[in-house]
Amino acid sequence: MPAPEERALTLLRAAVKALGGSQREGQEEMAAAVARALSRKEHLLVQAGTGTGKSLGYLVPLISHAQREDGPMVIATATLALQSQIVRRDVPRLLDAVEPHLARPVDVALLKGRSNYVCLNKLEGGYPEDEQDPLFEDPAEHAVAHPSAPRITNVTTFSAGPDRLGQEVQRLRAWAETTDTGDRDELTPGVSDKAWRQVSVTAQECLGAQRCPLAEACFSELARERAGEADIVITNHALLAISAFEGMQVLPEHSVVVVDEAHELQDRVTAAVTGTLNAAMITAAASAARKAAKVDDEPMNGAAEALQAELALMEEGLLHRGLTPNLGRAVELVRDSARAAFSDLKPSPGEDPDAAAQLARSRVQDVFQAAERLIGAADSGEIAWVTRPSEFTPGQGYSRDRNAEATLNVAPVSVAMRLREGLFEDKTVILTSATLALGGRFDAVAGDLGLAGPDAPSHAELDVGSPFAYERQGILYTPRHLPKPGMHAAPETREELLRLITASGGAALGLFSSKRAAQEAAEWVRERVDFEVLCQGDGATAALIKEFAETESTCLFGTMTLWQGVDVPGRGCRLVVIDRIPFPRPDDPLATARSRAITQAGGNGFMGVAAASAAIRLAQGVGRLIRSTDDRGVVAVLDSRLATERYGGFLLRSLPPLWRTEKLEVAEGALARLRDDDGA
Repeated sequence: MPAPEERALTLLRAAVKALGGSQREGQEEMAAAVARALSRKEHLLVQAGTGTGKSLGYLVPLISHAQREDGPMVIATATLALQSQIVRRDVPRLLDAVEPHLARPVDVALLKGRSNYVCLNKLEGGYPEDEQDPLFEDPAEHAVAHPSAPRITNVTTFSAGPDRLGQEVQRLRAWAETTDTGDRDELTPGVSDKAWRQVSVTAQECLGAQRCPLAEACFSELARERAGEADIVITNHALLAISAFEGMQVLPEHSVVVVDEAHELQDRVTAAVTGTLNAAMITAAASAARKAAKVDDEPMNGAAEALQAELALMEEGLLHRGLTPNLGRAVELVRDSARAAFSDLKPSPGEDPDAAAQLARSRVQDVFQAAERLIGAADSGEIAWVTRPSEFTPGQGYSRDRNAEATLNVAPVSVAMRLREGLFEDKTVILTSATLALGGRFDAVAGDLGLAGPDAPSHAELDVGSPFAYERQGILYTPRHLPKPGMHAAPETREELLRLITASGGAALGLFSSKRAAQEAAEWVRERVDFEVLCQGDGATAALIKEFAETESTCLFGTMTLWQGVDVPGRGCRLVVIDRIPFPRPDDPLATARSRAITQAGGNGFMGVAAASAAIRLAQGVGRLIRSTDDRGVVAVLDSRLATERYGGFLLRSLPPLWRTEKLEVAEGALARLRDDDGA
C-alpha cells in the first residue's frame, strides 16, 4: 500500500492536471508534509508563500486522509473571505477534479456561530423586541477585530433608520421562507447589523434544541447536524477559540485541525475571549430581568451608576496596576447585583424559561462573568484596560470623545497555555500561512501559540517558499536618508512618494499607518498628478479595490484592510508604497502587557512583540506586489529605520526576497521602464 505521502501526491497531481494547472514544487512539498503529519499525528507549522497554492496543499491530503479515517476534520480560517473562497470555489472544483480517483465521496460542511443564522423562533415573535444594538453580541459568533481596535460609533453605514430598518426586516422575513441555510452571507444584497439582530440570537440567548418550539427547523442546528456528518468542516478561528478555551461543544468531535491564516490566530483567539463591561450593558441587563421576571432592577442600576462614575475619572489605556480600589469596589458591586438578579431569574423546578427569561439570563450572566473576570484578572494572567468610543470624521480621521461613556475590557495576556491544553494536547494541528517564519525562524509564532517552552508538544516546521522569482520580479527600495517618521509625513518623504508615483505613472497601492496619514497623502498627491488617487473611506472598500484593479493608472491609498485584502496581479499594481514600519500602537494594551511579560521573564520584549508584529504586517504589505509569475514592480518602504536600525535585519529577513536598493534613482528607473512597457 502506498505511503500516505505518495497517496496525497498522486491525488494532488491528478487534481492539478484536471484543473489545467502545472505542478509546483512547493505545493507538492507541502502536501507531502501535511500527509506525513496526519499519519504520524504530529503538529506541523508550514509557511507557504504567495503562489504556492496553499489551499490545495492541505485540502488534498485531508481528502486523501478522509478515505481511510472516519470523523470530521476541521479547517479554521481567520477571514470570511477565505472561508467563502474555500467553500464556494476551492472545494467544489477540487472534488470535481478528484472524484474519479476517490473510493468514496467526501462531504464538506460549513459551520458558523449561531448568530450568523436566522432564528425562526425570533421571526415568529418568540423573543421580546431587541432594545440594544451591539452591546451583547457574542464575539465567539464571528471573526472579530483586535480588541485594541477603536470602536466606531458614528459612521452612517453602521446604522439604519426606522424606514430602512423595517424594509430590511421585511426582506429578511421573505428570504427566511426560501433560504435553505439561513446563512446571513447568502443574503444578497446584505442588510445592516441592526436589522440582522432583529432576526438572530447569540448562543447564550438561544433556548436550546430541547426547549425551542422550532428546533426541528432551526438553521443553526441543521448546520451543526451536517457538520457532525461531514468529513471536513470549514469554520473560523473564533469558534475554534471557544472550543479550546471554554470546552463548549460548538464543533463536532474531531481529531484533526488545519488552521489557515495562522499568523492571525493569537489575535483572533484573544479577541474572541475578550470581555467587556460598561454602564449601558448593565442597565440593559437589569431592564431585561425586570421585564422577564419582575426582578428588582435598582441594585444593578445603582451598580451601573457607581461604575460609570468611577470610569469617568479614568484615563484610557492599560490599567498597569489593575483595578484601583474604588474601581474594584464598583466592579464588585456590579458582580454582586448581577449574581442576585441571576438567582432571581432561575426557573422553578420543572419549569422551562421562556425566550424573554433566557434573553435576560444571558445578559445578566454576561455582566456577572465580565465583572468576575475583572476582579480576578491579576490572579489569572489577565489584564484590564479602559476604552472610549472613537468617531471618524472625513478629512480629520479618528478622534476620542473624552466625555463619552467608557468601557472596561479584560483579556488574557497570553493564550499560549490555553491553546496548548485545549487544542494541541488531543488533536493533530496543521498551522499554515504565507507569513509564519519571522526573521527566518518559527520561534515567535510557536511561542505565541503554545508550541514552545517546557513540556510543549513536539512539532515539525517547514517553509516551502514561493514559485515566484522575487529577486528578478521586484525591487525593494529602503531609503536610509529620509528622516524618521513623525506624526506627519516629512516634506522629503512626501517628495519621494510623489517621485515614485510619477515614475510609475500611477498604478500605486499606498499602505499607511493611519487613516489620517492615508487621507493627507492622497490629498497632497491629487494636487500634483493627473491620474486618479482613490482613498479608503471614499466609498465601499471592495468597490475601490475593483476600480483600482481595472484602471492601470489609478492609485489607491488606505490602511490595514488593504494590507491583506488586495490581490491585483498584472500592470494594475506596479508600485507598493509603505509609509512606515507597522509597529503596534504605543498605547496598545495587549502589546504593552505582552512586552512587559517577556521582559520580566528575561527576554527582549520589543523584539518578541513589537518587532514580531511589525514583521508579520510588513510581510503582508510587501506581499501585495507580486501576485503572479508575470508581475513586476517596486515596493518602497519610506521608513529609514528599516535600513538603519538593528532590528531592520530581522524585519528584512521576514520579507519576500526582493532585490534591494537604497537608491531612489534605481527605483525610479525601474518604474519608468515598467510604465513605458506596453506588456508586449
